[in-house]
Amino acid sequence: MSISERGKEIKRRRHRRKKLAHFAKRLEKATVSERAAIAEKIRNMTSGCEVIIQRWDLQQR
Repeated sequence: MSISERGKEIKRRRHRRKKLAHFAKRLEKATVSERAAIAEKIRNMTSGCEVIIQRWDLQQR
């Protein structure tokens, strides 16, 4: 029997949270170009990307 949709969604959320924590840690030492790359990865990863990008001050200048 396959996993329920609820279980899949919980797994996806946990994985996104783990990846966001990884990106947050990398931002501490990131250069400008690395910050842009991380922002692009966040945009591709989640639908709530603009809130996260604004909170982390990753807007393009």
